[in-house]
Amino acid sequence: MIDTHTHLYSDQFDSDRDQMIQRAMDKGITKFYLPAIDSQYHQKMLDLESKYPGQIFAMMGLHPCDVKPETWEKELEIVAHYLNERTFPAIGEIGIDLYWDKSTLEIQTKAFEKQIDWAIEKDLPIVIHTRESFDEVFEVLEKKKHPKLRGIFHCFSGNLEQAKHAIDLNFVLGIGGVVTFKNGKIDQFLHEIPLEKIVLETDSPYLAPVPFRGKRNESSYLELVAGKLVDIYGLDFSEIDRITTQNAERVFAKSN
Repeated sequence: MIDTHTHLYSDQFDSDRDQMIQRAMDKGITKFYLPAIDSQYHQKMLDLESKYPGQIFAMMGLHPCDVKPETWEKELEIVAHYLNERTFPAIGEIGIDLYWDKSTLEIQTKAFEKQIDWAIEKDLPIVIHTRESFDEVFEVLEKKKHPKLRGIFHCFSGNLEQAKHAIDLNFVLGIGGVVTFKNGKIDQFLHEIPLEKIVLETDSPYLAPVPFRGKRNESSYLELVAGKLVDIYGLDFSEIDRITTQNAERVFAKSN
């Protein structure tokens, strides 16, 4: 299995990071993709990638919640520097978040568009964070439509129509702990989405699946997400593992 979205460098893992990673490997997770947040975490993220070559892969990008009026342009300069310095498997996580702060929509949109331009230029997938902002994100993606524009809708929590729209735009859906929540709703229509359009993720340390909901999430819990897909699709665990792993390998093909 591949955890396509996990913040292994999070402060919440400082006391047991290596053990936590080992637990995930013991569960059959072979690769971990780390989304960037902002410059205060870059070194910690890159150090972890260096420690686990071929298993942990760092992305690069500016998280929409960290697009701040006073720092966003400087933060994007740092992202651009890294993207020109070395190869990353994806640009992410990027997007628009209107849950925490609607006042920054304009600069969030500008940062999102700029990073999409870089992804197209470098032929890289993007990993999209969208929270209470599907309309705004789709508007940007339609505006920037390009044969090379592709990636993952991370932590997909929309409806069936939005899922199909994302797929039509050449994206796959990142499915994590939310699929196990009673009020998560995506489990009610996911069977209508081809499994070939889904990748697994944890978003650890956030959004732990049932029965750990509300506690610290970790990558080993990816098996609980896959287990829920067994119920939804009526396939063996090994088949869910095989297909979603292939899907992730396709998305991140340039890093394999």
